[in-house]
Amino acid sequence: MRILPSLLLVFALAMPVASVAQSAADSTAIIAAMNKSADDWSRGDLDAFATCYKNSPDILFMGKTISRGYAQMVATYKRNYATREQMGKLNFTHLEVQPLDATFATVTGNFHLERSMAGGGNADGYFLLVFEKTAEGWKIVRDDSTSLPPAAKK
Repeated sequence: MRILPSLLLVFALAMPVASVAQSAADSTAIIAAMNKSADDWSRGDLDAFATCYKNSPDILFMGKTISRGYAQMVATYKRNYATREQMGKLNFTHLEVQPLDATFATVTGNFHLERSMAGGGNADGYFLLVFEKTAEGWKIVRDDSTSLPPAAKK
């Protein structure tokens, strides 16, 4: 009967390793989703960019205004970035994924939008995103993005 406790010990020790491997794979998938969204944006494809968000009436985007739901979020992006010049080129830095459980994770980081003066000039800021693991992959369900004031001209 001593075999049963030994087996339980083996399973207990193996579980954290599986969780770490799952977290690493999930983090990699989330970073890939972030990079794809930046590439889509930089190509001027807002519809492809928006697929990084969960297509749900429950998502929440907090920026200068609060948008609820996928349709309102997409409409806000299309209104605020109506031209290719206004979209510019998007880059993310300092990405940090924090798994919360098997279904949710947060991502923090910085964004930089490279634009001509005619497009509105460069923009920088930081964000906190909540991702949900869905049947379609990891999708943003909460987006709290903060733009920094433009740098003072010297």
